[in-house]
Amino acid sequence: MAATQSVGVGTAGTPHAPVPPTTGHDGDSASRTPGTGPLRGLSPQAVGMVALALTVSVWAAFALSARALSASTLMPADAALLRFGVPLVVLAPALWRRRRRLLAVRPAPAIKIVCGAGVPFFLAAMYGGSLTSAAFVGAIVPGMVPLFVSGLMVAGGKSLPRGTQATGLVLIVAGVVALVWRYTAALDADVLLGTGTLLVASGLWALYTVGLREVDLDPVGSIGLLCLPSFVVIGLLALTGVLPTGLAHAAGADVVLFLVVQGLGVGLCAGLLYAFAIRRLGPERCSVVGSLSPVAVVLLAVPLLDEAPTLPVVIGVPLITLGVALANRRTQTKVSADA
Repeated sequence: MAATQSVGVGTAGTPHAPVPPTTGHDGDSASRTPGTGPLRGLSPQAVGMVALALTVSVWAAFALSARALSASTLMPADAALLRFGVPLVVLAPALWRRRRRLLAVRPAPAIKIVCGAGVPFFLAAMYGGSLTSAAFVGAIVPGMVPLFVSGLMVAGGKSLPRGTQATGLVLIVAGVVALVWRYTAALDADVLLGTGTLLVASGLWALYTVGLREVDLDPVGSIGLLCLPSFVVIGLLALTGVLPTGLAHAAGADVVLFLVVQGLGVGLCAGLLYAFAIRRLGPERCSVVGSLSPVAVVLLAVPLLDEAPTLPVVIGVPLITLGVALANRRTQTKVSADA
């Protein structure tokens, strides 16, 4: 999910990821990772587009995995352990070097980040996806973030969105209405409950976006701030039996799939790649391209999940995509990166 300083801006996939400053005071910069090796012969803009394309693919994979979880041998707690645990293992040395800066984060923004993109967000997105479709996850969770962020910023004393931003927010609402209208008329309780849960997930991600703007961490530090307490919480819930777990008996293919998609993809690569793309291409171009992730989800869900696009999806997803693109058009001044 991309988020910016301007009012009402943000795209997620969820894991679309807001990206904190990439020039940290405490260690490695995200800009050192991509852009080398086989991509060395490409122009900086081309390498940035490759990083952005990979980021959008990861965001789409998050939405697809939210829907696929209900058909796998993994429980939500299992997927969450992989989502938050894998980045901690991979980044352990780098996070240790940042321990003082992490401990210095104020409690209020830390709570926003951990609640907004941690266990509550993850479980809401997974549960909502199990009741609806990948298209709903890919469109509603990132699509509604600009509206929620705008509401939070207005509540904090900022001015109301105007011009193209206001138009974008209206289109987002129209797109969500188009998605759920048919199920409201038919009183499909499961889809309506799933949609409501996805709206909660989107609101939580907006809270995460606001929290990221209040901390001075590079992308690696942001990942640690999110994943460490989230992993502890989900581990305690699993150990005490509050959330059932079947990781020990899950199919190996399911474990590998969610380890790659959730742990390495969403948990690690999305934030670092998006931060790198921001530095090469600029936040405005990245936000507009990132808004295409709902379309990617719909297209990929056809061959991967056998989800044929319905008329509400055909109408609603383009409206949401256009709305997110318009809501992100204002030139952005501060960039922050997903965890």
